[in-house]
Amino acid sequence: MADIGPPSRLSLKRLAPLIALAAGLVLFFALGLNRYLSLDALAENRQRLLAWVAGHQLLAVPIYVLIYAAVVAFSLPGATVMTLSGGLLFGWLLGGIWAVIGATIGATLLFLAARTALGEPLRARAGPWLKKLEAGFAKDAFSYMLVLRLVPVIPFFIVNLVPAFLGVKLSIFVITTFLGIIPGAMVYASIGNGLGSVLDAGGRPDLGLFTKPEILLPLVGLALLAMVPVAYKRLKGRTP
Repeated sequence: MADIGPPSRLSLKRLAPLIALAAGLVLFFALGLNRYLSLDALAENRQRLLAWVAGHQLLAVPIYVLIYAAVVAFSLPGATVMTLSGGLLFGWLLGGIWAVIGATIGATLLFLAARTALGEPLRARAGPWLKKLEAGFAKDAFSYMLVLRLVPVIPFFIVNLVPAFLGVKLSIFVITTFLGIIPGAMVYASIGNGLGSVLDAGGRPDLGLFTKPEILLPLVGLALLAMVPVAYKRLKGRTP
């Protein structure tokens, strides 16, 4: 299939996907839509949302997944609220599953937009240092990507963008994104599942769970497990 243009040349056509996403982000704030992606808005409208989902079960899931995908693709500050909403509206298990699917679709769209717009031109201009970084990352891309997804120390949208510049394969990006965000999504979906009773009691959900040892340590353990193949390769390479 023909490329969009010369790999080293930036053009308006090549930049169009990122321009569209950036325009959507600006429009989101300009129209004040950010107030609808907040915990307060979810608390205020939860009864109406629950009633609508109950009356439109066939439409509710695809609409939720599409909205979640748009939130992630446009890098809007509302992914946590969306996952809480999934747990509230569909239960912790199904809500977590729909959240993972929506987030994976959105992340993949952003990854493809960044790779199409800037991936090849950036590598053509950056010189040998980026090629060395790309080669090192590519050797163990699956493990590195899984670690970045499991332990959310780097903002989600950055992890969606950087692999596009490092030549990560689409299949690896999609699989590691899907698998890596499952634990976190299930934690937040479970919080959302109990959100109604918390709000009725006049409380607020604890969104700082990832700093607690009982949540953080298992995620770190999974991340270390994902790095075992990398460590094995390094040790094997040093063996005479």
